[in-house]
Amino acid sequence: MMNIKAPNPASLGLAGFALTTWLLSMINAGWFGGESMGMVLAVAFVYGGTAQIIAGLMEMPRGNTFGATAFVSYGAFWWSLALFILFFHGTVPAAFIGWYLFLWGVFTLYMWVATWRASRALQCVFLSLWLTFFVLAASEWTGLVWLHHFGGYLGLITALLAFYLSAAEIINETHGHTVLPTGTVASMSAIPLTGEDNLRRA
Repeated sequence: MMNIKAPNPASLGLAGFALTTWLLSMINAGWFGGESMGMVLAVAFVYGGTAQIIAGLMEMPRGNTFGATAFVSYGAFWWSLALFILFFHGTVPAAFIGWYLFLWGVFTLYMWVATWRASRALQCVFLSLWLTFFVLAASEWTGLVWLHHFGGYLGLITALLAFYLSAAEIINETHGHTVLPTGTVASMSAIPLTGEDNLRRA
């Protein structure tokens, strides 16, 4: 019988997240103006949104609750953000946008707690991401431009960390040994967060 190995979708999901986050964060950091947002929207729909959701769906038959929740959720984030910017920007109060970002920060914060069982690299991605969401939320609530730019730089750091982990996932698997270290406890595709897995470890 042929042994078919299920592909690891983590490198795809992380790359889609990283690339889209980097593009948006360059605007948030003040490197480019709003006229560049069209490219962010296109990438958010196709790579940051759709590709990440596909990666999340691929995690489901693998039994990876964390990966499925993370990739589908952040894929949906990019879709929601792109739709908001495209159709509703300028009609929603800044304070409400702040709540949108803050609640994504809350979600990311408890996802970060879940990564404590995972690699150090993944922990760093989620740590920098919830900080990014909270800082950007604060910038909407206060109207402080420097805080918005600071959130942009945090987003750039998040993107770099996600790019690194994406590269590590695919390069290490392809070479069959660790080329890019991640401080690994488990890869993103192997975090055992289901009740059944926890019972096996008890």
